[in-house]
Amino acid sequence: MTAISPLELIHKKGLFGNHHRKTENDLIKISEVKNLNIVQVVQYKKSNLEISKINLDGIEFPLTSLKSNSNEKTRILWNGPRNWLVISKNETIHSDLKNICPSDSFAITDISHSRAVVEIQGSGSREILKKGCPINCDELKKNNCVGTVFQGINILIDVVEDNPEKFNIFSLRSFGESFYHHITDSALEDGYIGI
Repeated sequence: MTAISPLELIHKKGLFGNHHRKTENDLIKISEVKNLNIVQVVQYKKSNLEISKINLDGIEFPLTSLKSNSNEKTRILWNGPRNWLVISKNETIHSDLKNICPSDSFAITDISHSRAVVEIQGSGSREILKKGCPINCDELKKNNCVGTVFQGINILIDVVEDNPEKFNIFSLRSFGESFYHHITDSALEDGYIGI
């Protein structure tokens, strides 16, 4: 059985909006990120285990708000006190987490199929986010993450790169289509490439 991605039927490829007299390098690129394993890790209040002593593939769990740590395959996003999202292309990430996070101290939940992920990259990506987010997007730097809303839809923004700007934006799967339309509508003014 093959899984259908949340945006499979609506994501369009090509040039859209005000792209005339611009090179492809000047345009924002919007794509759906597929085949990600997304696992929520929550440490129980009764747990005495120090999270700073646990690492996954050489990555420490971030201990402060707005932070994420990463390597080539995996990103760990701070999602709240004692709460993290592990985003990975590694197929064994769920079992790897179960091996390093004892079940009497952590709840580990695979939420991969409950999220739609849109990637926005290119100079001007922040401007797209500003059109629908109440937060100060200029404050966000590489390896920051923040939960906010975009046009009334709850999202999680993960800043992957600063130069060129690259954001992975997570929404609930059920709002994925609406969120995608809001993002692409916001990008029409400057033009974008659907890839």
